[in-house]
Amino acid sequence: MFSSLSPITHGVTLYLDGHPVTASRGESVAACLLRAGLAHNRRTPVSGAPRLPYCMIGNCFDCLVEIDGIGNQQACLTVVREGMQVRCQNGAATALETSVP
Repeated sequence: MFSSLSPITHGVTLYLDGHPVTASRGESVAACLLRAGLAHNRRTPVSGAPRLPYCMIGNCFDCLVEIDGIGNQQACLTVVREGMQVRCQNGAATALETSVP
């Protein structure tokens, strides 16, 4: 559904659920995930409904992912960097679940 308007330049490699994905330096994690054809980047905590980035400006929070072990990061506001570890979220972020007594 999504494709680049121009070739990837100054590529960086990030890892999505352990799989390498190439991105252009300076683009958002959300743009990279959409271009990679991801079916969904998270599932909602209540119903488990799949979600993808929607607004791309940080308002809707549908793009939440885990980045380098920290959950609930907005992929649309995070710039890719070499070696970044991105994981899809299923429900509430792990970081929140472990902090509850």
